[in-house]
Amino acid sequence: MITSSAQKLIIKDLGIDTYKEHILFLRSDCTICKAEGFNALTRLEIKSHNKHIIATLNIIHSDLLNDCEASLSIEAMKSLNIKNGDAVTISHLQPIESLGLVRAKIYKKQLDDNAFKKIIYDVAEGHYSNMELAAFVSACAGDNLTLKEIISLTKAMINAGNKIQWNSEMIFDKHCVGGLPGNRTTPIVVSIVAAAGLLIPKTSSRAITSPAGTADTMETITNVALSTEQIKNVINKENGCFAWGGAVNLSPADDILIAIERSLDIDSEGQMVASVLSKKVAAGSTHVVIDIPFGTTAKVRSKNEALRLQYYFKAVSEALNIHTEIIITDGTQPVGRGIGPALEAIDVLQVLKNDIDSPKDLKERSIIIAAELIKMSGKFSSGTELCVARNLLENGTAYEKFKAICLAQGGFKEPVLAEYHHDVLSENDGKVTAIDNRKLARIAKLAGAPKVSSAGILFYSPIGKEIKNGDCLFKIYAESPGELNYAIDYLNSIQDLIMIE
Repeated sequence: MITSSAQKLIIKDLGIDTYKEHILFLRSDCTICKAEGFNALTRLEIKSHNKHIIATLNIIHSDLLNDCEASLSIEAMKSLNIKNGDAVTISHLQPIESLGLVRAKIYKKQLDDNAFKKIIYDVAEGHYSNMELAAFVSACAGDNLTLKEIISLTKAMINAGNKIQWNSEMIFDKHCVGGLPGNRTTPIVVSIVAAAGLLIPKTSSRAITSPAGTADTMETITNVALSTEQIKNVINKENGCFAWGGAVNLSPADDILIAIERSLDIDSEGQMVASVLSKKVAAGSTHVVIDIPFGTTAKVRSKNEALRLQYYFKAVSEALNIHTEIIITDGTQPVGRGIGPALEAIDVLQVLKNDIDSPKDLKERSIIIAAELIKMSGKFSSGTELCVARNLLENGTAYEKFKAICLAQGGFKEPVLAEYHHDVLSENDGKVTAIDNRKLARIAKLAGAPKVSSAGILFYSPIGKEIKNGDCLFKIYAESPGELNYAIDYLNSIQDLIMIE
């Protein structure tokens, strides 16, 4: 990939966080910049010992660096496993051939298996800048991917990372396509299914466009950054686990693309299917239940969209030889009361502990999904699946299993809420008739979720509830007064968040 001789520089750690993007910093007048003609945003190859990365050049017009020094972003230094004072070599980068395929996709050309394989390889290897990643995500958004392309993309994402092998014919899993605030069924479902004696090694992503993902939520209770060996040890001991998929390099391109999708607030059908199923296959899953909530302000807006997504999931699953069942559910309002990692974790614990005030809707959804997985196993009498799932939850067996899994993963702790909060009060009497899920989720994100795990919303106003003037509709939690005010300012700028008639 080098087109000219490498140039050596000494690293000065400036402690600059650029999230997941690799950034290189050089003085504008340094010898290498002049000799090689490097300009801002040039893509360069950086090497240290036997490791290499691709980084985007940023130019410094100050004395922050000396002529013989370079600096790298925190993520870049981690990837190279270097420290302050280490030497690196910097070289020109040849044009990345797969970007031509991305450009072809932008112009609506259909890509084959080999094309997606090349693109996803370069994505996983960190060869694309955020701008180039955004181009690929945008080119695949909407209905720009055919079924054949979705299958090709999914296979490419699976093959770009690690795969977990199991000595069992049936490995269970579940997924919700998201779009509803709250709806943290996964920890409850895993606990019930594992308590039923089924193997469910749940690997989850962090939030894409929502205020929390399962990994974000479970991280407020236990360790989720498990290695493949640790996942296997937990499964062998307790049948289930709650792991962050990014820690075990399952479909690594997916985690890179998710970061871009989050920034663009995009989660298109084809990429969603490829993202979900690539993780399931890489984790060794054979039997999967997928929950598709739909509603006018959910991610999936209509029944027809849900049915189309169901078709794609079933067709791609068949091509990948996994058994997938789809549940299409109500997506008109939040599920549970908590919106944000710690707040959703509190909901989960209340349901598992059978607290009298636990959110009933979260409980019932979890039982339905768990029952479907139990049914797929064929290990219980037909028609008894709901009773089996409910009994395991209500007699405390599922909670004991949940605690055992957490302890096997490294510990159990209670989630903590943010210090600052604000009550949002009703200004009239009536009944709640509609809720804008997207606006509600945005408030939680502006308050700091999911990056700040203790931030979010505690929601008190489900559809159908009778409200009086002055009642608390929801409470906003934030870690700082600035974030709280940011969320309140947005709240004051919008209308029709909660319809009361």
